[in-house]
Amino acid sequence: MNTLDIMIRAQRIRDLLFSKLAAPGFAAFGDGSRILLPTRLSGAQHISVGRKVLIGAGSWLIVPEQRQEGPNIVLHDRVRMNTTSISAVARVEIEEGVAIARGCYISDHSHSFDDPSMPIRDQGIGRVAPVLIERGAWLGQNVVVLPGVTIGAGSVIGANSVVRADVPPRTVAAGVPARVLRELA
Repeated sequence: MNTLDIMIRAQRIRDLLFSKLAAPGFAAFGDGSRILLPTRLSGAQHISVGRKVLIGAGSWLIVPEQRQEGPNIVLHDRVRMNTTSISAVARVEIEEGVAIARGCYISDHSHSFDDPSMPIRDQGIGRVAPVLIERGAWLGQNVVVLPGVTIGAGSVIGANSVVRADVPPRTVAAGVPARVLRELA
């Protein structure tokens, strides 16, 4: 075993230990789930994590406030994400077996921007609408999912897409804004 193997093993042990120690702070935290550090968490008591979920390094899960009884972020079994940001005040639900590539952003709310005399960041939360990503979908790198969207089961969202409307099951969608390009067999 070389030095690199030792360091990788130490990192895996660190992440396993962190996951086990952090688990009681969540609404639910399933067996075999892992959080790879560094990860930013806020409002973990309003986040439910299923079994065998992988929350990759650089991810950010946040419930900045509750507009609806939680859990507000629900990750079903076998969800895999890497450097993903999810922000929810009502509900973001990601069903079983969803794969989320690096750099994705998913939110059920947006900032208000009606008052031109005030910085946007100080205007609070505007539109709130739940997000659902159904079983087995795949989000490519840097996908943005806006409030109120449902992405159908088994759908593929192309890299760098902005999803602002529902995507039917078993389709490929891409673009800004994302449009359905074809159906999958």
